Amino acid sequence: MNEQLSIKLKKIESQLIGMSDHLYEIPELGDQEFQSMKVLTDFLLNHDFKVDIGVVNRPTAFKAEYKSEKQGPTIAYLAEYDALPGVGHGCGHNLIGTISVGAGVALSKLVDEIGGSIIVLGTPAEETNGAKVPMSEQGIFDDIDVAMILHPSDQSYESGESLAMDALQFAFSGKSSHAAASPEKGINALDSVIQLFNGINALREHLPPDVRIHGIISEGGQAANVVPDYAVAQFYIRAKERSYLNQVVQKVKNIAEGASIMTGATLEISNYELSYDDMHTNQALSKAFNNNLEKSTNLPVLQAKQSYGSIDMGNVSHVVPAIHPYIGLNRPGLVAHTKEFADQTITADGHRTLITGALALACTGYDILTDLDLFKSIKDEFQSN
Repeated sequence: MNEQLSIKLKKIESQLIGMSDHLYEIPELGDQEFQSMKVLTDFLLNHDFKVDIGVVNRPTAFKAEYKSEKQGPTIAYLAEYDALPGVGHGCGHNLIGTISVGAGVALSKLVDEIGGSIIVLGTPAEETNGAKVPMSEQGIFDDIDVAMILHPSDQSYESGESLAMDALQFAFSGKSSHAAASPEKGINALDSVIQLFNGINALREHLPPDVRIHGIISEGGQAANVVPDYAVAQFYIRAKERSYLNQVVQKVKNIAEGASIMTGATLEISNYELSYDDMHTNQALSKAFNNNLEKSTNLPVLQAKQSYGSIDMGNVSHVVPAIHPYIGLNRPGLVAHTKEFADQTITADGHRTLITGALALACTGYDILTDLDLFKSIKDEFQSN
C-alpha cells in the first residue's frame, strides 16, 4: 500500500466524511443533484482541478481534470450522487461520489512527479437515466485510458457482470365508447396491453434463464363503463449480452404489433429511459484493484456475485477498460435500496469504507501510472475482447 497516498488522504479525511454525510442529509433525485454536484465540484476546484459543468447536456454532470506536465496514462474515477425516492441514499451514492473525489484528489498530489492525468467524472441519474450512456456515446472517454468506480455493499466483491437492458414503452390508442350501451363502437386499448402481457408470458418459456422481462400498466383507462381509448405499458427487458437482448427486444416488439392488429388499436413504441449495455470487467485491472482493496481493508474480496441488474457502467466498459467492484460496509446481508443501507453509510463503518475505498482506488491508479507492464496488460486485454 502506497504510504504517500495514505498520508495525502489522511489530510482530507475529515472533509470527505463531511461531504458524504452532507450528501446523505440532502438526497437529490437523478438530474436534480445540484447541491450534491456543487459540494463535490467545489472541493475539486479547491484542489486545483479544472472543472466543466453540464457536460453532455446534463446540467448536473461534470468533468474535473488535473493534468500533469509529464506524459502518462489518464485515469478516470466516476462519481455518482443521485438518491432514491423515499429512501434517500439507499444505494450509497453519497459514498460513491466522495470515494471517487477522494481518490482523484489524493492521486493528483503525486502526478506532477510521476506523470499522467486524473479525471473525476460526475455521472448523474444512474438509477434512472444514466449519464454514463451519453458520455460513452459522445466521446468523453476518448482520451481516457482506464475508468473505475467503487460501489458500497454488504461485503466486498470483485467486479463482475451486469445485464444489458432496454426500457421500452408501448402506447396503444383505440376509440372510446360506452362500455355497456355501445361497446361495438369502441376499440379497447387496454385489451391491447393485456394481450401484450399474455404474449410476453408465452415467450418466457422459450428464453434462456438470464433474460428478465418485467413491466407495469402505467395507464389503463379512467372508468369501468368507458372503453379505454389509451393504454400504456412499460417494460424493462434484460439479457446477459447486448447482441441477444436485441433479438429478445425484437420479439417483444413483434408481440406488441400482434396485439395491435388483434384489437385494431394503433401502437407507438419508444424508449422511456436510456439503454444500458452489459458490463465487461477488465480482469487485469480488476486483479490490481482487488489486491489494493484487500491491503487497505485487511479483508478478503469475495467472488463477484451473480447480477441480474443493469448499470450504465456497462456502456463505459465497451469503450474503455473499466471495473465496477464493491466494498463492504461491514454488514453481511445488508440489502441495498433500503433506509437501513442509507443509514449505514454515515456510521463509523461507513466512514471507514469511504477512506479505505478511496485509498484502494488511488493506489490502483498509482500502479497503472508507474507500472508499464500492468498498463500494457490492461490495454491488451481490452483490445483483444
